[in-house]
Amino acid sequence: MFSKVLIANRGEIALRIQRACKELGIKTVAVHSTADADAMHVRLADESVCIGPPPARDSYLHIPALVSACEITGAEAIHPGYGFLSENARFAEILEAHGIAFIGPKAEHIRIMGDKIEAKRTAMELGIPVVPGSEGGVDNYADARRIADDIGYPVLVKAAAGGGGRGMKVARSPQELENALANARAEAQSAFGDSSVYLEKYLGTPRHIEIQVLGDGKGNAVYLGERDCSLQRRHQKVWEEALSPALNTEQREQIGETVAAAMRKLQYSGAGTIEFLYENGEFYFIEMNTRLQVEHPVTEMITGIDIVHEQIRVAAGASLSFSQEDVTFEGHAIECRINAEDPRTFMPSPGRISHFHTPGGLGVRVDSGVYQGYVIPPYYDSLIGKLIVHGRNRVECLMRLRRCLDEFVVDGINSTIPLFRALVDHPDIADGRYDIHWLEAYLAETS
Repeated sequence: MFSKVLIANRGEIALRIQRACKELGIKTVAVHSTADADAMHVRLADESVCIGPPPARDSYLHIPALVSACEITGAEAIHPGYGFLSENARFAEILEAHGIAFIGPKAEHIRIMGDKIEAKRTAMELGIPVVPGSEGGVDNYADARRIADDIGYPVLVKAAAGGGGRGMKVARSPQELENALANARAEAQSAFGDSSVYLEKYLGTPRHIEIQVLGDGKGNAVYLGERDCSLQRRHQKVWEEALSPALNTEQREQIGETVAAAMRKLQYSGAGTIEFLYENGEFYFIEMNTRLQVEHPVTEMITGIDIVHEQIRVAAGASLSFSQEDVTFEGHAIECRINAEDPRTFMPSPGRISHFHTPGGLGVRVDSGVYQGYVIPPYYDSLIGKLIVHGRNRVECLMRLRRCLDEFVVDGINSTIPLFRALVDHPDIADGRYDIHWLEAYLAETS
């Protein structure tokens, strides 16, 4: 086991990883920009190193500074959390060259799954169902028109290196396709430095279902059930729950075992998430995230398995500490992402938190790195914290969530708590009747 781990991240996820390390008897090193000098994860770490000014490119994304911080402190491994360098294959390779363990998958797996075209091709080879579409990148309108005519409109033009909804355009006719192709390529080039795009069949009312997996790189891999992440705005997840109200046990076991078998064949190491669109009883692979997910706590709540513990153990060379037969699902869990944003316009709301009170009680977890008097900086993601609630069933979980949202106090800045208070009372949410377009339609109707 490692004796010291550097956490190459900030905010709630840095604190989450720090807690797991301390429970395993591992000393922690926090890194921070000058804007995060007073952050909670910095205060609670065994050591801390300032790695640069506020812009992420000069601090949290600055690989030489992170490597230097390891060398200065004697850290043997780096946990990247999510975002920043967590899916950067070159970063993993540089760490290996310096004798520093990367708490994540192999660089080759990060690289394969980071390119959506290659990821889709790999998924097909591994027996994972995919969305009908182009077999590779599409360079011109003539090829795009031929593929779209074959799979049928509407189609989705997607950036190969994309994420967060950027470089993604819908075309409902040949006339729209030409503009969609040009706009997606331009947006992809601007956002990712790569104009490569591909085509997929656009599904009308799908749900977003993702399967959590863990592997040890030795041919062992398990699935930890699914999360329903269908409540989204501009392809950004807002509310996640496990298990999905849309699936039954047979469907869950079938797709779960398909994914786990694929990860065994790939000899995948660490935590990963296979994301699908689900419509009319069919699953369609869209991407794999080769890292810890923001929403991992809902899976931990229903399984009792600490995913970060397993990430660290596996990176240190251990086998998975349990088998598929040991995994059971108990009750229901929901996570709400509480952001420093206007609950209607979603405009960021940085500033000082004048009062901060989190809910508590049975089945309640709040993952947050903020405190009363803390200043939300304008440079990074606006996440204040994650409210995760567990109940014996979905009805109890929703009742508990309603109570917790009423207890949650964040004053001095805007937050998305009022939005969640409205959602938890909506009959469609209570009945589990929503898809990936539901939230944006609801916001349009109520604006």
